[in-house]
Amino acid sequence: MVTAYLDTTLGTCYFSDYRSPCHGYQTMTRNLTPNEAVERYLKERKPEVSQATWQNHSYTLQRFVEFCTDEDIENINSLDGFSVHEFKIDRREDDISEQTLYNNLCVLRVFLQWCESLGLVKESISEDMILPEAKGVRHETIAPERVSDILGYLDDFEYATLRHALFALLWDTGIRLGAARALDVDDYYSDEAYAALHHRPATGTPLKNDEGGEREVNLHRWVCDILDDYIKHNREDTSDEYDREPLFASTRGRTTKGNLRMHINALTRPCYYTDKCPHDRDISDCEATTFNHAQRCPSSVTPHPIRRSAITYWLNQGHPKELVSDRMNVSKKVLDKHYDERTEEEKRELRRQAFEMSS
Repeated sequence: MVTAYLDTTLGTCYFSDYRSPCHGYQTMTRNLTPNEAVERYLKERKPEVSQATWQNHSYTLQRFVEFCTDEDIENINSLDGFSVHEFKIDRREDDISEQTLYNNLCVLRVFLQWCESLGLVKESISEDMILPEAKGVRHETIAPERVSDILGYLDDFEYATLRHALFALLWDTGIRLGAARALDVDDYYSDEAYAALHHRPATGTPLKNDEGGEREVNLHRWVCDILDDYIKHNREDTSDEYDREPLFASTRGRTTKGNLRMHINALTRPCYYTDKCPHDRDISDCEATTFNHAQRCPSSVTPHPIRRSAITYWLNQGHPKELVSDRMNVSKKVLDKHYDERTEEEKRELRRQAFEMSS
């Protein structure tokens, strides 16, 4: 006889013969945090895999826990396909190779399969994951002309809003989205025209390269004007859970990386700032016109291409690679491989100007 019983450890109902979640009974799922779920998974897997494999899973899943914390995902059972997609984008913006991203997502898929087997997350999340091709280097960019059009639109119609301040800051500095999110109001020095980046993992805002990512970044005065007016007129007057005053704030405190990324997705759709679609879509019917689905526009970009394009723009202005490397907190080796999108013609023209050679 097949009976059903309740696993009191995880709070899930199982059939006694197959150890699978009951489909004829109401599944009872304990409210585990992502961190608690990861700890259980790692504890179970440790005797089953090599030390190197376990350490790899531990490192990757710790990044996933940090992502869930940033996105205010408090219960593992609230994960869905969109959350997995956001983690994929989040990791890609951490300057990792496509091979590393592929490996990370494979680990996450195994973890989600384990969660599914215990009824902790919705079924089929792992099956629906789309893995990147494990080869090559992404070179997605945004042209300076598009940036100029977007900034012109924002100046005219959304001056000093959060997305105006965010876009201007990202383009001018080329900093990572996580670094922008980590800024407090007190980290911005208007009179001296710079922003100070601090590694504060204990209060929820680590930098990618830890203390090595700490630096003071100069700002152009036009960016300071936008930030000044944003802080004075449009910034939500709130503090985060650590009583810090985030520069990019929402009514709930510090804005999540996912929300900031969605602002950039929405802002970089051509139809948004030109009222025209280069993809021959009917704007009135296009699903990408909604804020939550803006990333489905083929021309929409995430913050990382803005960083890549900003670095290329600074190099094209003739600034020494060593200074650009320091400003953007990226090694010259990584800069050459992942960020320098100048053509050979552009490089040659810059050398001509540097050596004052006539054409």
